[in-house]
Amino acid sequence: QVQLVESGGGLVQVGGSLRLSCVASGSGFSIYVMGWYRQAPGIQRELVASITSDGTRDYADSVKGRFTISREYAKNTVYLQMNSLKPEDTAVYYCTAVLHGGGDQYRGQGTQVTVSS
Repeated sequence: QVQLVESGGGLVQVGGSLRLSCVASGSGFSIYVMGWYRQAPGIQRELVASITSDGTRDYADSVKGRFTISREYAKNTVYLQMNSLKPEDTAVYYCTAVLHGGGDQYRGQGTQVTVSS
């Protein structure tokens, strides 16, 4: 079993920045992909960014050039640096992890990001 705990959400003005963090804990696991997706009321869930164990990154078109995902492998931690935030970035952001081998997927509890205009 893997637990994911996010932190770093909050309220920020348009154009501001936030950094989200997510720490994975448990025992006997190896993570293949870590990432972030977001969910806003009435809007389809969106995979914002992901990073694989070999460092391959992928971003949603809506955040390219503004968000950066990074990972500290030794600490099982993933970060999402969000710059030039827009009101449409307002959502609950969830950390996700997919394990090597069986591909089990886990999700954190989520952290609220609110961008005020």
